[in-house]
Amino acid sequence: MSHTPLFADRTHAGELLARVIHDVLTQQTIDSGVKPVPIIYALPRGGVPVAAPIARLLDCPLTIVVAKKISYPENPELAIGAVTTFGNVLWADQKLFRPKDDARWREVALNKAINLAKSLEALLIPACPQVNAENATLILVDDGIATGMTIAVAATALKTLSPAAVWLCTPVAPQTLLPWLEQWGDRTIVLETPEPFWSVSNFYAEFPQVDTLEVLGYLQQQKIIG
Repeated sequence: MSHTPLFADRTHAGELLARVIHDVLTQQTIDSGVKPVPIIYALPRGGVPVAAPIARLLDCPLTIVVAKKISYPENPELAIGAVTTFGNVLWADQKLFRPKDDARWREVALNKAINLAKSLEALLIPACPQVNAENATLILVDDGIATGMTIAVAATALKTLSPAAVWLCTPVAPQTLLPWLEQWGDRTIVLETPEPFWSVSNFYAEFPQVDTLEVLGYLQQQKIIG
């Protein structure tokens, strides 16, 4: 099926998303008389290039929250859950599990995902600023949402930091997923909700893998600016 990409690349998507978030924050300030204190939390790796233009426009800190999908041992592409380095776990619909599936392999899959998340966090966190999330508006950003599990479990982790609000923000997600997403945060901002929904990469003209050095570059640049 042919289609026209919605975004040139992650930076382009981030610039468009930044304007919408800026406008919503401005309107919130007008309505409440209180200016929110935003902090951008990106889901690495792909969420960081999208989040960087948002942090620049809002002139606020850019940091990370790491969440990894828990993969089915027999099919690594099938996510049976997601976990954060905070230890938050979200399991998929139990219908995915066969009756004979026992807790042992689920524990193995969970531990593998936690170790991957902690390894990535250890590489990236030195480039992140120290932030105080208490009473701040935490803007959680990814490059797209397919199942929603990683951004949902990341939002759960951020809520433990006593923020004023947690926003789930992304350039593209399935329309049918929005009602489910809204339960995980205080506000959901999605630029495009195409149906039928293919993989996130289908909606970008360029969607290369984002490597660790590139992520570190974005984080360090914003840290200097901030």
